[in-house]
Amino acid sequence: MGVRETTATVSADLLSAVLRELRLESAGYRWLELGAPFRVGFDRPGLRGVHHVARGECELALDDGTVLPLATGDLVIFPRGDAHVLRSPGARGGPVTPGFELAMRTPGTRLRAGGPRAGEPGGGARADAVVVCGAFVVGEPDHPALRGLPRIIHVPGVAGHPPPWLASLLQALAAEAFDGGAGSDLVMARLSDALIIRALRHHVSVGEQPGWLAGLRDPYVAAALAALHADLGREWTVAGLAATAGLSRAAFSARFTRHVGEPAMRYLLTLRMQRAKTLLRDEQATVATVAARVGYRSEVAFAAAFRREVGLPPGVYRRSGQLLQE
Repeated sequence: MGVRETTATVSADLLSAVLRELRLESAGYRWLELGAPFRVGFDRPGLRGVHHVARGECELALDDGTVLPLATGDLVIFPRGDAHVLRSPGARGGPVTPGFELAMRTPGTRLRAGGPRAGEPGGGARADAVVVCGAFVVGEPDHPALRGLPRIIHVPGVAGHPPPWLASLLQALAAEAFDGGAGSDLVMARLSDALIIRALRHHVSVGEQPGWLAGLRDPYVAAALAALHADLGREWTVAGLAATAGLSRAAFSARFTRHVGEPAMRYLLTLRMQRAKTLLRDEQATVATVAARVGYRSEVAFAAAFRREVGLPPGVYRRSGQLLQE
């Protein structure tokens, strides 16, 4: 097997493993018909948006002033849950309709917002834009991989259609969102999982920003990341990771930081603390057991690191989780 095939296999396996660690869960999809002018906002804490432009054009505006024109066939995903507004082209001002409130007060999956639409005074033959809007939540929001995901994953359409590898998923998702029957929520959840995974795989191959996904494209960094996630309890050092990657310590350190955006040991510390919180919260493991499973030979050293990073001693964190579940 060549280097390219080996890297692709390692990257695919690691991506699957990390997505399982993140515990993605779909939060539902809606079919949004928009009449110009329109401005629909998405800023619900914890929800990470997914938008597919099924018809028409619109603009995506972020709080920092970034504006991304969208056209039929485009897909955008917000892995970090950044607040954003979908608006008609050129609609710089005016009231913003909260997307979450619109979904809550409208029965069914077909929503309408904005100016006049078909059959209304001043309306055209059909909506100016139709967007399939969804969201997902992350069960482990403190996972370090999230810091390495881009703010926006944009998969452009091709001649008004989604790329062939995405088209069937989007068509099925749109059909379920528009007129799905019994069990539609479950179907959309599974389609959403597949959609997000395929979009992330696409970004691995074309993205340029530094971050965890960028690390998957580099065979040396990908090997080190795979080793970390597969054996978090090992007593890792920079030298040990460099040996796993097949590089000198200096070359590995520079390469990892350049691709992932942070030093290897910082990534490892955050990953260990995230895994420790999961074990303390979900499995009710003892502090000593957790310490050993995340790579600490001393319970005292683990407790000190946990308190420094999380702000609470591990025992107090575990008890607080128990109280929340009661």
